Amino acid sequence: MGALSNRGGFFDDFFRDLSPSFYVKPLHGDPLPHPSQIKIDVKETDAAYTVNAEIPGVAKDDIHVSLDGNVVTVRAEVKQHDSSETEHKVLRSERYFGEISRSFQLPLDIEASDAGAKYDNGILTLTLPKKRTAGGVQKLKID
Repeated sequence: MGALSNRGGFFDDFFRDLSPSFYVKPLHGDPLPHPSQIKIDVKETDAAYTVNAEIPGVAKDDIHVSLDGNVVTVRAEVKQHDSSETEHKVLRSERYFGEISRSFQLPLDIEASDAGAKYDNGILTLTLPKKRTAGGVQKLKID
């Protein structure tokens, strides 16, 4: 009997695809994104880091970036609202609200005052200059 209960997922998927009227799926299909779904690419030059983060479907005003030393945090508020009406009856209304965030650490501190951000077509691009050291490389005198 235990073997039958383990195979229920296969039959559920089969019948869900066969007869969708018995199962109501959200319009967007998936629940809110998981933080790992913010895909990040980091590139480094001598002077700065360039970070590209994929955050599709989020308004620019709902994206927040914070810098703390060498830790970068990208946070996005996800808001999705769909509704359909026929005269006075609401036949369907779906809402998805939530927040996703992702933090990562870079090898060197960031010069926050010179950092920049641009959001275009679902891609957030951060330009993060490396913090300049006061005197460059210092040698210690050995006694």
